[in-house]
Amino acid sequence: MRKGIFMMLAGLLLITVSCSSNDKELTINLESKSGSDVSGTVTFTEVEGKVKMVAVMQGLEPGPHAIHIHEKADCSSADGTSAGGHWNPTAQPHGKWNAPEGYHKGDIGNFEADDEGKAEMEFSTDQWCVGCDDDTKNIVGKSIIVHAGVDDGKSQPSGNAGARISCGGIIK
Repeated sequence: MRKGIFMMLAGLLLITVSCSSNDKELTINLESKSGSDVSGTVTFTEVEGKVKMVAVMQGLEPGPHAIHIHEKADCSSADGTSAGGHWNPTAQPHGKWNAPEGYHKGDIGNFEADDEGKAEMEFSTDQWCVGCDDDTKNIVGKSIIVHAGVDDGKSQPSGNAGARISCGGIIK
């Protein structure tokens, strides 16, 4: 009897932990923009104060592309400009992630699409959170933008990455 109660309580605890961790995971769909055929999903998962982003995309031109978090979860415009500029809650200059001279919290970087126009990218950081009360870390209410070109890591204010070819609002 005692073992049965223990197993039941352990099961309830596991269910509770599983449910609460779901609050810290968001999967968003990417919409094509600027006449592209780019689509895909981006999943953000927060575990123990670290957010992992996994992007799976298709319909890209083969080669390098930039991906950023932008300031608004608004993908309503045909060219993605309704998402605003890079998310930059700490008012830093544009740069490569962790650059000592500064970078935007949305300056994720570049990735490579294969010959079939497919790409996967992973990125992890403790500088983001999913739905917390810290406006300098909370990614909810922002958007993820895929660009036609690469981020040069230096041009101000956004890295000269070209057209916004896909957009997804980071919304709970």
